[in-house]
Formats: sequence, C-alpha cells, structure tokens
Amino acid sequence: MKRWFKYIKPYLGYFIFGPVCMIVEVIGEVVMPKLLASVINSANDGTLTNESSIGTMFLMILTAILMMAGGVGGAYFASKASVNFAADLRSDMYSRVQAFSFANIDKFSTGSLVTRLTNDVTQVQNFIAMLLRMALRAPGMMIAALVMAILIKPSLSVVFAVSIPLMLVTLVFIVRTGFMRFSKMQEKIDALNSNVQENVTNVRVVKSFVREEYSGKGFRKANKELKDSGIRAMSVMIFLSPIMTLFMNATIIAVILIGGRIVLRGDMSVGDLSAFITYVTQILSSLLMITFLIMMSSRAMASGKRINEVMDEKLDVTDENAACPDKKVENGEIEFRHVSFRYYKDSEDEVLSDINLTIPANSIVGIIGSTGSGKSTLVSMIPRLYDCDQGEVLVDGVNVRDYSLVNLRDGIGMVLQKNTLFSGSIADNLRWGDEFATDEEVRQFAEYAQADKFVSTFSEGYDTPLDQGGTNVSGGQKQRLCIARALLKKPKILILDDSTSAVDTATEAQIRRAFREELQGSTKIIIAQRISSVRDADMIVVVNEGRITGIGKHEDLLRDNVEYREIYESQSGKEE
Repeated sequence: MKRWFKYIKPYLGYFIFGPVCMIVEVIGEVVMPKLLASVINSANDGTLTNESSIGTMFLMILTAILMMAGGVGGAYFASKASVNFAADLRSDMYSRVQAFSFANIDKFSTGSLVTRLTNDVTQVQNFIAMLLRMALRAPGMMIAALVMAILIKPSLSVVFAVSIPLMLVTLVFIVRTGFMRFSKMQEKIDALNSNVQENVTNVRVVKSFVREEYSGKGFRKANKELKDSGIRAMSVMIFLSPIMTLFMNATIIAVILIGGRIVLRGDMSVGDLSAFITYVTQILSSLLMITFLIMMSSRAMASGKRINEVMDEKLDVTDENAACPDKKVENGEIEFRHVSFRYYKDSEDEVLSDINLTIPANSIVGIIGSTGSGKSTLVSMIPRLYDCDQGEVLVDGVNVRDYSLVNLRDGIGMVLQKNTLFSGSIADNLRWGDEFATDEEVRQFAEYAQADKFVSTFSEGYDTPLDQGGTNVSGGQKQRLCIARALLKKPKILILDDSTSAVDTATEAQIRRAFREELQGSTKIIIAQRISSVRDADMIVVVNEGRITGIGKHEDLLRDNVEYREIYESQSGKEE
C-alpha cells in the first residue's frame, strides 16, 4: 500500500474531491424519491395546491442540478486522479526496466514487459477511476436508502433480511472465481503479445522461409487460448448481471405484493410505497455497483501483482555501494581475475570458469572461439551488463563495481551482436554516441566506420529517416552505422561483438586500419568468427567452453594452439 500511496499523494486533492462530489450526488438521489412521494401523497389526499407543487418542483429541479454537478465533478476528479496516477506509475516502471541488467531482463519476456507497462497499468487506472466514483457512492447510497426505507415502513424492510444475504453469498463466489480467471487471462495476453512481437519483428525471416502458415498456427493457438481464457473470465461477468437483476426484480415484486396489501389496509400511503420501491432499487443497484467494483478489483489485483513483480525485481547490477563514484575511465586497462559466471544462480553449468586475463591500455585485442563459448558474456562483464559470480573485473586497476554505472559506461563504447537502430534520422541515431556532436564530427566518425560513402548516396544524406529497427538499410550498412555511433562516443574502451559479420572483407580491412591509425587513444576488443578480423591484433584470446585456452599473436597461436589452428584451417580450406 505504501508504494501505491506514493502515486496518490501528489494528486490527493483529486482523490478527496472525487468521492466528496459523489456523496453530493448520493444525497440528491436519496432526497428525490421523498420529494416525489410528497407530491403523490398530496395528490392522492386532494391537498395538492399550485403553491405546494411549484415549491416541490423547484426543490426537485435544484436537487437534480445538485446531482448533476456532483456526478460531473466526481467523474472529472476521478479521471484526473486515475490518469495522473497511471502516468507516474508507468514512468517509474519504465525507469525500473531501464535499470534492469541483462540477467533481470532474461526473467521477463519482452512481450510480458510491454503488457505490464501498458495493459496492466491501464487495468489499475480503470479500477481507480471506478473506485473513486463508486467506493463511497455505492455503499453510501445503499446505507442511506436502507435508512430511508426503514423510516418509511420498518415491517416492510424485512425483505432485505432475505435478499441482501443471498446477494452477498453470490457476490463472494463470483469474486473468488473472477480473480483466478482474470489472472489466467493476463498470462494469455502476455503469451499473445510475445508471439505477435516475435513474428512481426522477424517477418522478413518468416517470409524468406515461406513459414507464414507455421507462424500463423502459433498465433492462432495463442489467440485461441486468450479467447477461451477471456470467455471463461467474462462468463463471470455475463452471469453476474442477470443474477443480480433477478434478485433485484424478485425483491421489488415481493415489496409490491406485501406493500400493496399494507396500502390496501390503509397503513401506508401510495406515495410512500412508491418511494420505498425506489429505495429498494437504489439499495440493490448499489449492491450491483459494489459487485462490479469488486470484479474490477479482481482484475486490477491480478494486474497489480504483475506490476509489483517488475517493481520488486531485485536489481542484479547497482552502484549503491560504489567506492569511487566520481572516478571515470581514463586509460582503458582491463583485468579479469578468477572470473566465473552462470546465468542462473541455482545452475551448476558455468558459462565462464576461472577467467584470468589482462588487456593493456590502448591495445587491440581479438577474441575468437566457437559459438556459445562465452565470448560475448565475457566482454559484457566490463560495462556490467552482467556481474560475475566469482572473482573480479578491474578497469584501470579499480573494480568495476566501485565505479558509478554512468561513469563506467560513459567510458565504454559497445556494438552488440544484434545491431539496433531507432526511428529517426541517421544523424539522430549516430548522436546516441554524443548528443552534442557537430555535423563534422558525425561525418568524420562515419568515415572511420566506412559509413559515409553509402550515407552520401542518399538524397537526404545524414537527415535520411530510418524506420524502426533500421529496416530500410542493409545488414552491413546497419553494422557500420552502429560502429560509427560507438566511435562517436570517443570511448576509452571500444567493444565490437561480431560487428562486421555482414561487412565485406575489403571494407572490414579499412575499418581495422582506421582503428589502428585514427583511434589510437582507446583499448579495442574485437570479438569475431573470422580469423581475418583479428589476425593483426596485438593480442588474440582463444575461448572454448567458457575457458581461455590460448593467448598470443596470430603466428604463435597458429603454431601452439590446437583450437585456433582448427579454426584457421577450416576457414582457409586446409585440412590436416
């Protein structure tokens, strides 16, 4: 509750005035039947005069205006409160996700996080809006109407002793069933969103393999599961309204039958019976509103639980205990001391095992090894995208955990295996490296990455808009733009994770030449599948099954390291 109050507090006025306005509306609704009853009784007794009817009419109009003002005010404040609450909550959730390490992100699918940030927050928002409008209005009206009905005819109020308990028992059963079914439905929404995101993102692969039918089967399965889950959840709501209406109508019929006899005996006026019936309707309508509110709470509680899972996720990587929060990366020397790592803490399989490696400042280091050997995970330890389980990683002689995350990552430029560009112009994308970079700097570093040549062929040059994900440029062009973006950051440590795999060898050679000749003030780590990408490096590291099996220059490894020689011979077409 403390967490939610954080989002309520800034808009406490809205949260207070909303229910107050609803109470005003309730007062009007409870007074109106009594005014109408007085008119009916006066007409029935023959005592109705123009003066009295005009006076009562004036009071009824005033009451109606008061009800309208209360209703509009309540709706306005409820909307303002719920929308602002949801906006702040969504913003904090987004910031929380942004702070996740790779290990945190691995616990949630992308589709699930999207659903939680959008659909789940919207469910809570809708519940708050309904809560502010109904939380006081429904019980307030039920209690006020019950009191008024008892004051009119206590003996006739006995019908409530039967109808209300029956309705409450039904209500409890429906709420318990609804919570479980709505929780299941939210999980199915997750699954469908993940399926849609995966297939839409990879639609080119789907089409190239002519797998539309297979992809469609997966979507239809997820869609059907959501539909079935939705039907089961909504069936609770479907039965709710008719059942509650049945109770309402049965109670009204009982009141008419019993009240009619009382009227015939002369113990009750027609106007009072009319008001009593209205109060019965208000009482049972209030119960129906409470039922809907509780049903919405079932869905909101399920969504709130999923939101809390994101907000309560313990961050694997933080800088709260950083010993040197003001220190920045200055030279780019890197050292791994007895580093071991596993993706899941309870797993026995180590991805990296007892890694010991020193990378001198301003050197060019190549890392090579088979797929899944742990190369990418190893370099991800440097900017703390993952934290090692054992050992330590040092930059400039300082444990990376002693840097602030901002200062550490500011000194590191990284091009990931999966190259990602954002919607916007080419220049906007490159300025992710340095938002204050001049046009000349943008062009210069694009030249180093061999991107300027193809960008210059575009009619709009660096102002050319990119589609989301950079789908309107080729794979090789995307890689070169991502390299230029990392270079523009002017990092002390540059990590290229298989970032030239889609670039031809001649262009790759030019990029490597630029690294050596133009970018001498930084440490460069190049992960590659091709030996040609790293053979000129100052040092080459061979990784196999999470262990370093060789360190040296190309000629030394070719002579002394079996794994390296096998890779070289497979790529050069030689066989022993």
